[in-house]
Amino acid sequence: MRFPSTGGDGAVGGLGAADDIGWTPIMEEAQRATSVLHPEALQLPRPERRRIMTVANQKGGVGKTTSTVNLAAGLALHGLTVLVIDLDPQGNASTALGVEHRAGTPSVYEVLLGEMSVVDAAGQSTQSPNLWCVPATIDLAGSEIELVTMVAREGRLKEALNSPAMDELAPDYVLIDCPPSLGLLTVNAMVAAHEVLIPIQCEYYALEGLGQLLRNIELVQAHLNPSLWVSTVLLTMYDGRTKLADQVTAEVRGHFGDLALRTVIPRSVKISEAPGFGQTVLTYDPGSRGSMSYLDAAREIAERGAERKTA
Repeated sequence: MRFPSTGGDGAVGGLGAADDIGWTPIMEEAQRATSVLHPEALQLPRPERRRIMTVANQKGGVGKTTSTVNLAAGLALHGLTVLVIDLDPQGNASTALGVEHRAGTPSVYEVLLGEMSVVDAAGQSTQSPNLWCVPATIDLAGSEIELVTMVAREGRLKEALNSPAMDELAPDYVLIDCPPSLGLLTVNAMVAAHEVLIPIQCEYYALEGLGQLLRNIELVQAHLNPSLWVSTVLLTMYDGRTKLADQVTAEVRGHFGDLALRTVIPRSVKISEAPGFGQTVLTYDPGSRGSMSYLDAAREIAERGAERKTA
C-alpha cells in the first residue's frame, strides 16, 4: 500500500523521485515511516457518522487490547478524533495510552453507574491530542455484580455514549476494549456499538470458541441491538515462518471473506515492548513492521467506512 509523498516532487527523505529511480521496498518503508512521524502528510477519511466499534474476543492473548490501542493511535495520528473505552478491569488499554487509572481516578466504572459522563471521565492520551481514553480502574472488577440489579443493565454504556455531553468531545471513532469474557461488560459494549471488530491470532487454538462468540453476537442482534454487525476481522501475531499461520489465515479468510482485513499484524517484539513504556508501537518505534502494519490496518478500516458511505 503506497502512501502519498511528503514532498511536492514525490521525493522521500532525499531519496529522489520514485519515477526517476524506480519504486523499491526500502523507499516504500521509508515513506510509510515518514507518514507516522509527519501525520499531516496523510489525512484519513472522516466517517459520515460516529463509528462505535467493539473489539471483542472471549479468548485472551489474541491481541485484542494491543489492536484497540494501536488502531486508535493510527486513526488519531492522521487527523481523526478517537475515544477508547477501556472495559477490561486489567486496565491495559489505559496503560498503553498513558492515561492515569489508579484507584479513585474517574473511570468507566462511574460511567456505567451513571455517576459521571463519558466526557468527564475521559483522559487525554499522551500519544496524540486527538486521542482520548475512559480508563478502567480496579473498581471495574466488581461492576458486573452491581450491574445485575440495575434497570436496563445491558444498556448502561449505550446510554452514556448517546448523552448530549458527547458532543463536547465529538469523536469520529469510539473503540471499546472488552474483557476476555462474554459477561455483562462485553454485552454492554455490544449493545452500545454499531460494529464488532474481532482480532484472531494466527494459531489453531484461537479458532476455538469463535463460534460461541458469533452466537453471542447473534443473540445481541436478536434481542438488544439489531443494528450490530461484524464489520472487521483482524489477523494478529502472524508468523510467516510457520505453515500453521498460513492455514489459519486461509481458513479465516475463507469463512469471513471480505470482512477480514487485507493487512495482517505480524508477531513483533516491538509491539510487545511498547505498553511497558506507556506507549503504542506507533510512537515507541514508528518505523517497525508492527507500527506499519497497524497504520495500514487503521487506514483500511477508515477507507472501508468511506466506501460504505459512498455506496
